[in-house]
Amino acid sequence: MVSFAYPYILYLLLLLPIIALVYWLAQVSRKNRLKKFGNIEVLTNLMPDYSKYKGWIKLSVQLLALAALILALARPRAGAKEEVTNVKGIEVMIALDVSNSMLASSNDDPKGISRLNRAKFILDRLIDKLNNDKIGLIVFAGESYTQLPITSDFVSAKMFLQSINTQMVPTQGTAIGSAISMAMNSFTPDKETQKAIIVITDGENHEDDAVAMAKAAQENGIQVNVIGLGSTKGTPIPLDASKGVFMKDSSGKPVTTYLNEKMAKEIADAGKGIYVNGGSSSAISEIDTQLDTLEKTDLERIVYTSSAEQFPVFAWIALLFLLIDVFILDGKNKFLKKYTFFSK
Repeated sequence: MVSFAYPYILYLLLLLPIIALVYWLAQVSRKNRLKKFGNIEVLTNLMPDYSKYKGWIKLSVQLLALAALILALARPRAGAKEEVTNVKGIEVMIALDVSNSMLASSNDDPKGISRLNRAKFILDRLIDKLNNDKIGLIVFAGESYTQLPITSDFVSAKMFLQSINTQMVPTQGTAIGSAISMAMNSFTPDKETQKAIIVITDGENHEDDAVAMAKAAQENGIQVNVIGLGSTKGTPIPLDASKGVFMKDSSGKPVTTYLNEKMAKEIADAGKGIYVNGGSSSAISEIDTQLDTLEKTDLERIVYTSSAEQFPVFAWIALLFLLIDVFILDGKNKFLKKYTFFSK
């Protein structure tokens, strides 16, 4: 299978027929101008070094060189292989809160790093520790959406992670129970594989019974852990933190959001998991240690080997045609003048 790192560069190949057409038109125009001076055959005899075919041969070689160069710039790759290996690990679904309250500071400083950015930092480091496990990602606010189905592709997981923002879920609110329910249904059907859900939120659940849903997950053999983010003292929700503009209610007062640790702990307890304060320097290691309590089972992991770069081949081909072009003269070769190859 052949693929290209920069496939859009291949559009430059459209230049080849355009260049050939322009050259043909130039030749026709040249012939028409010569006709003004007399019979073409007579005039040709007056130009013994003129070759009827050398121009087209030279142009063809140049176009082949250009085509090879364009292909080289597009970076063709071939030889990708799919390798299936068996590893031991667990399945982890991340449920990340993206409600507007996650824009608030993750600490007591109203202008501190946002809860959402702190969550991304924690997840980025946590993914590095999952090794042979499988991971999935759900975002939620008033509703839940699967961002990344369960997979062993950690590169894609990190890519999706960086693109997450509070605009991804149109319905505002914080429905933690709904997110846990979706996470439960996102695992593979393999009953032998140990599973865990990690909910990252500020704990302000307004929509459903998250504790009951965490208990239901636990009864299905799924561990529920919670990472709480935010300040228990409360912080305003910024609209433009750099200018000190914060969200206000209908009466004009700043909207204050709090980390509800009590709710977060109740969810974790019901799910037979642990609660971790995301502001702690040990938050990542605590969650990682908790996940290590789950027994590792055999997981099928699909790995795609890197494709071999083929652009050097086309670069050498382009160079070869350019060297050939150098040795093709515009006129007839003096050693071949006495031979006629294209007429009886």
